[in-house]
Amino acid sequence: MAAPCYLGWDFSTQQLKVIAIDEQLRVIYEDNVHFDKDLPEFKTQSGVYIHSDRLTVTSPVLMWVKALDMILEKMKSSGFNFSQVRALSGAGQQHGSVYWKKGSMQILKNASAELPLHQSLQACFSVSNSPIWMDSSTASQCSALEKAVGGAQHLASITGSRAYERFTGNQIAKIYGQNPEVYMETERISLVSSFAASLFLGAYAPIDYSDGSGMNLLQIWEKVWSSSCLDACAPGLKEKLGCPVPSHSVLGPISPYYSQRYGFSPDCKVVAFTGDNPASLAGMRLQEGDIAISLGTSDTLFLWIQEPTPALEGHILCNPVDSQTYMALLCFKNGSLMRERVRDDCASGSWDEFSKALSSTVAGNNGNLGFYFDVMEITPEAVGIHRFNKDNQKVSVFPKEVEIRALIEGQFMAKRIHAEKLGYKVMPRTRILATGGASHNRKILQVLSDVFNAPVYTIDTTNSACLGSAYRAIHGLVAETNVSLADVVKLAPEPKLAVTPAAGAEELYRPLLKRYAELEQKVIYNPTSSCLAK
Repeated sequence: MAAPCYLGWDFSTQQLKVIAIDEQLRVIYEDNVHFDKDLPEFKTQSGVYIHSDRLTVTSPVLMWVKALDMILEKMKSSGFNFSQVRALSGAGQQHGSVYWKKGSMQILKNASAELPLHQSLQACFSVSNSPIWMDSSTASQCSALEKAVGGAQHLASITGSRAYERFTGNQIAKIYGQNPEVYMETERISLVSSFAASLFLGAYAPIDYSDGSGMNLLQIWEKVWSSSCLDACAPGLKEKLGCPVPSHSVLGPISPYYSQRYGFSPDCKVVAFTGDNPASLAGMRLQEGDIAISLGTSDTLFLWIQEPTPALEGHILCNPVDSQTYMALLCFKNGSLMRERVRDDCASGSWDEFSKALSSTVAGNNGNLGFYFDVMEITPEAVGIHRFNKDNQKVSVFPKEVEIRALIEGQFMAKRIHAEKLGYKVMPRTRILATGGASHNRKILQVLSDVFNAPVYTIDTTNSACLGSAYRAIHGLVAETNVSLADVVKLAPEPKLAVTPAAGAEELYRPLLKRYAELEQKVIYNPTSSCLAK
């Protein structure tokens, strides 16, 4: 018998990726199909079509199916032994939706193993180009949804987020409003994640709780569809969505198509697929109280939260690895590009000089605080550069080294303030897991550690959604016996401790955080005000 292995898939925006791991959690196979490069016939740019209004962004559904055919053929020709796969799971880019035409279930179930899957499924989709997360064409549907349920905060209290243009409920409402006949001939609506799972299952896969909570449709507390949200979007929607399921659910055995065409074992199990962000939380192996910070082009926070308080900013999602708890997601647009601009302006374009400037200034920056937004920020909604001295007076310039510390301290204070607004609490066992470009800079990580008063670890998250999916495949097989994901992934490499908070950091930053939160209210964007400093 070949040693068992587990597959993790990631149907992301620009490529389809796969990872195979063995029982020791070692990666034994990796591959990808790049949509633009490997499937040029679809003529996508970065995996998408940007329509003439610049707001509508879609991807061709059949491209995703053809990519799966292509990657499986690549695995086959490399000699990959499909019979050793015991279970598979996967992730899909969040908020994308797929519309199955009436009668498609039978076609999917009875697909001929003689043909690549994309040939069998050619006529199965009532919408050939799927709306995806980059779409921002549903402003009117968002307003209507919030109005229907009693306002933005009330919608957030039900679904974990106020109405967002990319969220699936609003996308469905747009399709129903513009093409009611297309909506009526749709038998099932999948997320990209549950669509991908359906391809493996040979049947419509249910939406999992975690990805389902990024739709503005799921009651995140009861984990059932919200009738008021469904009714506000389109008629008969509940039937088209099916019942949501826990993220660790085993959906069933793999479709006979894969046994016949590729040699998968008929006993190979399909574990529910989820969104790419929840899968990354699993891949980073977050635990209760942990926070993962990706310091990239934009900065993203993943939080493990026990008692969330949904707000008008950020997102609360059901936790994909522990159905009793939640994960929160916060995104900050002004991330590394802002850090690079201040480095160029104040440190001659050198990270070494930038780090020396951070070291030459004291923690707390003698009370000088700054807000740095080159582009309109998401959290909070603000733009421009605003500097305040220790007496809360606005000033036009800081000395270069003060500017550098004000930027880094300000970015991390904003993250802690907004995480705590969503119900996050720093606990004695809290770890910060840092990833992305700036996580290689020890001086920046020291400020992060001091502001949060928690140790910072660095973690290699290349392909974290793929890896998280493979971990979840193993977890799905044992989850019913109360085995946690943390138990399953004990053998995985541990994150590396980078820095610990300096003595007295919490006492120093507590009053500064309060001041920063108060000053933030003064810089929030107001279209009638012309005092945006730059």
